[in-house]
Amino acid sequence: EVQLVESGGSLVRPGGFARLSCAASGFTFSRYSMSWVRQAPGKGLEWVSTHNSAHGTTTYADSVKGRFTISRDNAKNTVFLQMSSLKPEDTAVYYCYANVRPSGGRYYHNYWGQGTQVTVSS
Repeated sequence: EVQLVESGGSLVRPGGFARLSCAASGFTFSRYSMSWVRQAPGKGLEWVSTHNSAHGTTTYADSVKGRFTISRDNAKNTVFLQMSSLKPEDTAVYYCYANVRPSGGRYYHNYWGQGTQVTVSS
């Protein structure tokens, strides 16, 4: 069974920082790209960042470029999102996302974690 479990959400002051983690299981983690997606109150889903497993490259939404850093530890099956210079508009539930084929499975599916709340407020 594929599981994505986020942690690290908190209340942060503007200009502060936070680090989110997503622990993955149920698939060969190192083979797949991992992404972070967020949903602000009353708004739709917004893609934040992706770590491409094939090339080791990272991409970011313009809204977070230069402030957020995605990384991964394949030995620990974990992807991270380091967030700095946080703004009130970064307030959202942050989800870990992957499109993977489960171990022993035949087909690819989309998987989401349960989300972790980040609130940026003074």
